[in-house]
Amino acid sequence: MKIIRSLFFTLSLTAACSSGFVIPDPVQRDKQEKPAEEGGDDNGDDQGNTPGGIHDDGVPAELKEGMLYADGNDEKTYELILSRGYNMEPPDQSGAHAEAPFRHIRQSVDPVLKRPVFDFYIHIQNDDDRGLANVTDRQRNEIKTDGKSPAALVAQEGETLRMSWKFCLPKGMKTTTNFCHIHQLKGIDNSEGTADVSMPLITFTCRSLSSGKQQLQVIHVGRTEDNTGNEYLAKADLSDFLGQWVSVSETATFAKDGSYHLVVFRMSDGKQLLKVDKEHVDLWRSGTTGLRPKWGIYRSFGQNRSLAGQLQDEILHFADFYIEKVK
Repeated sequence: MKIIRSLFFTLSLTAACSSGFVIPDPVQRDKQEKPAEEGGDDNGDDQGNTPGGIHDDGVPAELKEGMLYADGNDEKTYELILSRGYNMEPPDQSGAHAEAPFRHIRQSVDPVLKRPVFDFYIHIQNDDDRGLANVTDRQRNEIKTDGKSPAALVAQEGETLRMSWKFCLPKGMKTTTNFCHIHQLKGIDNSEGTADVSMPLITFTCRSLSSGKQQLQVIHVGRTEDNTGNEYLAKADLSDFLGQWVSVSETATFAKDGSYHLVVFRMSDGKQLLKVDKEHVDLWRSGTTGLRPKWGIYRSFGQNRSLAGQLQDEILHFADFYIEKVK
């Protein structure tokens, strides 16, 4: 009964997540080795609840493999991420941060969930893409699983991952007609660097349309050699997401004849915002050593920052990551 009351309370929340961009004091930390990237880069249950017993504050009584929950120890956020088998790609040393490093993934107590969540910061005038001098059109701040993660958090051909998480996009979030990914399913390159991993397989992309409206698009990207382009699996008005916590349940079978299933609902009123049930979809890439998820913000600001004036600093909020290999 306590679990049911807790879940009902979570689903009945009506307040929005915070949206003001307040930059904390810079965090001094040793410059860490830049994570290797897998080639060039462009781009629970059905209700999204985490299995197992849940305390009244929404935190599992016992963390299972694949769970990454904010614990409120902000200064140890990176240590927490790594300890759970995840990795990250924050722009902590980019631009002016080289002199005063800034930790781009933090924790705060969310006023809606009333417990710690992860805050992903991005600065439009300063942050870059992993310090790569030859990349001048995009920036990122992401967490992911990768080749160093436990095998249970990375899919091999024919395997299925069930993933769930929650996120809240800030009110007034700005986008352009170029990509702004907040979630990707993507391949890991092989040691020879020859795998087809330059493009993701699935993205959650926030984008402005020519009409001026904003959308959240779920996109399937075909193999490079097939040159099939993008397939839009689902679309929704971005206004349905801004300032609101949503819960995601995603299941992908990673195979050439794979499948993809997705349910996204808004937690304040239980409204279903996105749903995909796609069979016979190509979810494998030649040469890859595994497929895995990424979360955060990875956005284009145009060649040589030509679109930077249309964007702004943002804080995106994420919580309750869970990955489970089901076969």
